[in-house]
Amino acid sequence: MAATALIELDDVQRARETIGDRLHRTPTFTSAALSRLTGAQVHLKAELFQRTGSFKPRGVLTKLTSLSADEKRRGVIGISAGNHAQALAYGASLEDVDALVVMWQGASEQKIAATRAYGAEVDLNAHDPGEAFERLEELLEETGRTLVHPFDDPLVQSGQGTVALELLEDAPETGVVVVPVGGGGLISGVATAVKGLSPDTRVIGVEPETSAALHLALEAGERVEIKPVSVADGLNAPHAGRNALEIAKERVDEVVLVTEAELEEAFRLLYSRAKLAVEPAGAASTAALIAGKVPHEPGEHVALVVSGGNVSAETASAILASR
Repeated sequence: MAATALIELDDVQRARETIGDRLHRTPTFTSAALSRLTGAQVHLKAELFQRTGSFKPRGVLTKLTSLSADEKRRGVIGISAGNHAQALAYGASLEDVDALVVMWQGASEQKIAATRAYGAEVDLNAHDPGEAFERLEELLEETGRTLVHPFDDPLVQSGQGTVALELLEDAPETGVVVVPVGGGGLISGVATAVKGLSPDTRVIGVEPETSAALHLALEAGERVEIKPVSVADGLNAPHAGRNALEIAKERVDEVVLVTEAELEEAFRLLYSRAKLAVEPAGAASTAALIAGKVPHEPGEHVALVVSGGNVSAETASAILASR
């Protein structure tokens, strides 16, 4: 088993310098509708407006910039339900690096097409997320490519943490930050930055009940393999990262679970009231707040990371129609 390597605030700040001006500084909106509904002062960190439609390029560019000339020459490989795939394809094109991404049958056709459009090759031999990680190990050995892990690499986590640097600059009064969780890369970076800059600010992770890899790992004290199935495909990781788990033990205050119905209700609310065309994974933080699963004081400032907006028209229309 590889040793874990916990990141620190300095790592996140260096990642910001590494990224430079190659990505957007995404906006932080207030929401009067959500504030009235929940009694909190709600802020929405809108990562759906990031390049490729999610926060993922932050970590990808941080990792790719660290590679040697030889590593770049051999190409890179990743694994993803779609958002990391698109980010890796996009980042690799910026760095002039060949990219191969392992996805799986049943993954979003829109995300597969976008990944190919950014220039990456896509491997679809696996039938599900668990099998895809096995396929990744095979291809790593066969190809000699450098792995750009979607959530359990310290450089990737540091890049994702730049979300929180921007958020706390835009809303320094924030008392609670709520973060969607798949494999744990985003919350690792966000929690590290938040606790480094504002130790009293609480960090709460959100997972679907049917895709609760980090929640179960925290209960067990070690990584747990699951078979995730949720409309929030961006959160369907078959396990939480080992680094992510160790960071969560120290820096995440709580991980809460939401139902599929709660995810869909939050999706509809963000679409209709905040005018944000999110994907279901990006609605997870809002789902937890409006379902009463995020403890907060009346009037407390609560920041919701809206992590992505890569949703097919078919999925969006089906959720919007099913009230």
